[in-house]
Amino acid sequence: MTPFSFRAAVAGTALSLAALMSPVANSTADAATMKLASATINDVQHEWQKVFAAELDKLVGDAVTVEIYPASQLGPIPRMAEGVLLGTIEGFTTPTSFMTNVDPRFQAFDVPGLFRSPEDVDAAIHDPEYRDHLETMFLDKGLRVIGAIYNSPTVVFTLEPVTTLEAMKGLKIRTFASPMQVKPMELLGATPLPLALSEVVPALQSGGLDGLLVGMPILTAFKFYDIGKNITDLRFAEIVSVTVVNEDWFQAQPEEVQEAIIGAGRAAEESVFPWGVENVERTYGIWADNGGAVHNLSDEEQAKMEAEFADLAAQLVAADPAVQEAYDRLKALVDAGGGD
Repeated sequence: MTPFSFRAAVAGTALSLAALMSPVANSTADAATMKLASATINDVQHEWQKVFAAELDKLVGDAVTVEIYPASQLGPIPRMAEGVLLGTIEGFTTPTSFMTNVDPRFQAFDVPGLFRSPEDVDAAIHDPEYRDHLETMFLDKGLRVIGAIYNSPTVVFTLEPVTTLEAMKGLKIRTFASPMQVKPMELLGATPLPLALSEVVPALQSGGLDGLLVGMPILTAFKFYDIGKNITDLRFAEIVSVTVVNEDWFQAQPEEVQEAIIGAGRAAEESVFPWGVENVERTYGIWADNGGAVHNLSDEEQAKMEAEFADLAAQLVAADPAVQEAYDRLKALVDAGGGD
């Protein structure tokens, strides 16, 4: 080999190595795969995932390939939560209630009466200082929050009409896994059964369930009006959804990709918030169009339920100092108007 040929070969090798080490390389060999899982479809969680993928593509192109798996395609909720902890799933979008077994501090978002409107949720989780805290709040569990969105109000679907608190007694009600849903149902005399969404329809059809606590858009997305026609609009809590990613996977990405993931998550939230609020209203119309009925408690019973839930929630929060601290921080933001 001539000196020129040797120098050319060395230069070529150096260029190849530089390309391999480029933070946002375009080679498919360097592309990271990001599987995003959720239990739902055609709701605000699914919409956030789609917008996030588009935003990330704008920033890093094919350096990250986002694959979206809605409707429990990657397993029931407990398996998806386990998957993101183990790193077999890169990201999982879910109501905070389904992460309380991973970290009890997720309960802070579920406290009855904390959020009274979508705007309360949006303002609190986007307070600049709190947002930085939220994204890194669960790093000790190996999880990073890259998305937080208002989901929907809590309603109860039942096979038979429920218009009074007395009628809730004895009903078998599917709840989210959070004590903030389980214990209030017990207080009303119902039997709470934490179940993954994928298990609900068979349980309703077999008589193992009489109803479920749920976000309104899920009922129309999965056509629950073909199973039953009744909703009681309890609205004792606003559901917050988060997208968590495996922190080891996140740290394995180049710095530019990490920054892009965070930026894409925040951009998707801004886009999706009004969509989510409007979607909740649309679902009430879809429910009515398909013969569904929406029931309300009397003003007196609604006030009684909320007062009892508030006392119960205070006891549950106080039982865990970490939950109390997380709740107090959120409550201060809500009371201050989200820091505006």
